[in-house]
Amino acid sequence: MAALGVVVLAAVAGLWLVVRDADRREPGCTITALTPAANQPATFELSHEQAGNAATIAAVGSRLGVPNHAVTVALATAMQESKLRNLDGGDRDSLGLFQQRPSQGWGTPSQILDPVYSATAFYQRLTAQRGWATLSVTDAAQRVQRSAAPLAYAQWEPLARATARTLTGEVPAALSCHRLPAGTPEAGLIQVANAELGTAVLSGDHHAPARGWAISSWLVAHGAQLGVEQVNYDGHQWTAESGAWAQVGPRNGALSLQQAAA
Repeated sequence: MAALGVVVLAAVAGLWLVVRDADRREPGCTITALTPAANQPATFELSHEQAGNAATIAAVGSRLGVPNHAVTVALATAMQESKLRNLDGGDRDSLGLFQQRPSQGWGTPSQILDPVYSATAFYQRLTAQRGWATLSVTDAAQRVQRSAAPLAYAQWEPLARATARTLTGEVPAALSCHRLPAGTPEAGLIQVANAELGTAVLSGDHHAPARGWAISSWLVAHGAQLGVEQVNYDGHQWTAESGAWAQVGPRNGALSLQQAAA
């Protein structure tokens, strides 16, 4: 079924591409969001790497207990600084998702290139800023980054907010990944879940709706890395084969997953 296509924010099309025909999509992930002006769905594409990094940023924020506004600020910053890629270089000694600099006290190069560490460091500096929670996304990001282009973060705010709403579980079944590469998982689920989510207890019927959808979206976003083949939550199912969510039963609040054999 062809996805709805709505032209929005052409200035950031280098990261997010409007989907015209779902059958011709490249391997990657899709976030579906409502555009505030038109109040209709718009779909935006990102790579498996970008989706996984966005999910890591959101998961770390959840583990640290920061509000969704902080997740939006972090995502907008990483979109501007690295296009959600874990870069091993940049301006001067800048590195990683947020282009943090060892010379500015952000950590060692190996630490900064760890997405969990770099996201944690970003949130710690953000929440240390006086009045950060009432600042705009742009102003909050600039307080942390001290960029030479302080207004550049503004262009990412709508997309960062839609991504944050999806990955924190505020909007259900809004992220799907398709055409995952076949092969052995790159990392262990338990290790990655503990580091990012703070728990490896994912399955069961004990999750509140937002938490359940946040974990489900995290699993789908990390599908390529962790070899996730199927996620079931609250009567909905995503499979790597279909690359989409579908309602397959009554809403029951239960979460389960299936991984590829190692």
